[in-house]
Amino acid sequence: MLQILGITAPIFVLIGIGYLAARFAIVNREQVAGMGKFVITFALPALVMKALLDRPLEEVFDAHYVIAYGLASQLVFWGGLAFARLVRRDTLTASAITAMGMSVSNSGFIGYPIAAMALGSTAAVAMALNMMVENLLMIPLALMLAELGEQKGRGAAAALRETGLRLVRNPIILAISAGLALALLGVRLPAIPAKVLEMLALSAAPVALFVIGASLYGLKTRGLLADAAQLGVGKLVLHPLAVLACFTLIGGMEPSLATAGVLFACAPMMSVFPLLGQRFGLEGRCAAALVVTTVSSFVTISLFLGWLG
Repeated sequence: MLQILGITAPIFVLIGIGYLAARFAIVNREQVAGMGKFVITFALPALVMKALLDRPLEEVFDAHYVIAYGLASQLVFWGGLAFARLVRRDTLTASAITAMGMSVSNSGFIGYPIAAMALGSTAAVAMALNMMVENLLMIPLALMLAELGEQKGRGAAAALRETGLRLVRNPIILAISAGLALALLGVRLPAIPAKVLEMLALSAAPVALFVIGASLYGLKTRGLLADAAQLGVGKLVLHPLAVLACFTLIGGMEPSLATAGVLFACAPMMSVFPLLGQRFGLEGRCAAALVVTTVSSFVTISLFLGWLG
């Protein structure tokens, strides 16, 4: 138990520090947004590039992992979409956002720090592979379906175009593209750029956790706990179980990498989930789900680590 707390407690203590800093006005919304922008634009892209450049590409890219994690996320996504449409009677837009919340983890801000504490350098490789699945498959699919629901028969072209434009401007996608290109060409960064990349990468986890905590302050959950609980079960229970099942069935990867993948799946949904929901008038449900799953993930992650021994 102490070993488990040694991994999870520092993560949630940092989240708590961020929450208290916002609660007592040590930092304001603009400052938190600026720190979040720093993580998304500089720190996480540097971490992804470092992961892709630290080892030969054939050691970093694991097709079995990408297929298994992608398949598990798709199963949960379409299951969540069907549940929202057929049981909750939600619109296509609301159903797509719900499904995204169930199937896309907070890989950079919570999944990576926890996996890094538990598994070391393997966590960075898993994060780079997860980012490919999430940013190239899961998020574009969800946003395209959400846009289609809003356009009421005006066609898929506009949704596809808008999603494509967001993708090519995404710093994570740019980092993945640059890292893959350099790795394929066998380019080794000179000492100074490599050190800058390392310093930015080291800042990703602590700043991200602080931002998560500060962002949770002020989010409202009143009257939305039932919705949040349904999303939470999908994200914190069904998604990890689906990833574990697909890893077991497909196999062919290092055990530590598979363990990292399940830990990433145990993380709550991404911190920008309420912002993505806001575009479609769903910020209340999304914010409540983020609060509930972030708090509850302490339990689910600890249980998984305990099961691993």
